Amino acid sequence: MLLENNNLNLNSPKQVDASKVFGISKKIMVPYFSQKSDLVPEVDDGYVFDDATTTSILMGFKYNKKVLIQGLHGTGKSSHIEQISARLNWPCVRINLDGHISRFDLLGKDGIVLEGDKQVTTFKEGLLPWAIKNPVALVFDEYDAGRPDVMFVIQRVLEAEGKLTLLDQNTIITPNRYFRIFGTCNTLGLGDTSGLYYGTQNLNQGQLDRWNIFCALNFLKPEIEEKIIKNKIKKSTKKVHDSISKMVLLANLVRDAFKSSEISVIMSPRTCIMWAENFEIFGDIDHAFKLSFLNKCDLNDQKIINEFYQRCFGRELITNFE
Repeated sequence: MLLENNNLNLNSPKQVDASKVFGISKKIMVPYFSQKSDLVPEVDDGYVFDDATTTSILMGFKYNKKVLIQGLHGTGKSSHIEQISARLNWPCVRINLDGHISRFDLLGKDGIVLEGDKQVTTFKEGLLPWAIKNPVALVFDEYDAGRPDVMFVIQRVLEAEGKLTLLDQNTIITPNRYFRIFGTCNTLGLGDTSGLYYGTQNLNQGQLDRWNIFCALNFLKPEIEEKIIKNKIKKSTKKVHDSISKMVLLANLVRDAFKSSEISVIMSPRTCIMWAENFEIFGDIDHAFKLSFLNKCDLNDQKIINEFYQRCFGRELITNFE
């Protein structure tokens, strides 16, 4: 969908009981749109919602609070926001704040266009001004990896009023009543001491103070993770389904070793899903594990992970480090 000069005209939202839609413990009436635009994410019927994280995000939608979610990669920070947006029919746009995103990408810049037979210079609006004027949930992915010049642009819309001034256009943009802001990060602005998230920045207190709700999303309980994997591979064989509990057990051993700095890699639920899918494709769980995860680990990590594998499956893997 081309966003430029394409405003969303949606009716005022209605109210729905979030406990019935998301299965959370607390009854919360939240707004939702009866219309669905092209910017609404697709619903994942097998998605499992974390109660505390879901409640925090819903409060962001309900009360127009800015919610920042911190957690290790693969915990489902962005997908949590997307799946809530999907069920509320709330248009959602994600911006990944990698090193290539500039303030001009966000705000806009002058460009040359043809009008008739003449070249004229005109201002091309960036994604941020467009989003502010529309009923959109704007998600800043990797918030702690943004460049300093970009972060100061974002800081403007994190203010209480959230108005955005475009100096080049002598324009002040007032946010749409149903514009919402969310963010995800790995380190919560404290920098990266593990070496896992190269490129993350230290965030100053002024930037962090402008967020209203901070939420930490950890890995799911084993039984919930097993349920998610089984939902993702419904058509797989019984042999694959019967192995999922051991696969999740191994993943949690790897995560514990990562937290204690024994190894430098971590297994996300996404990795477990890929492992199960590759097991179905290749018919060999050992080979599928190597292709999905082990082959990207260094030799020292492979030795430790091989011990975990033996503990879970009762056999060692044939590897290259011996």
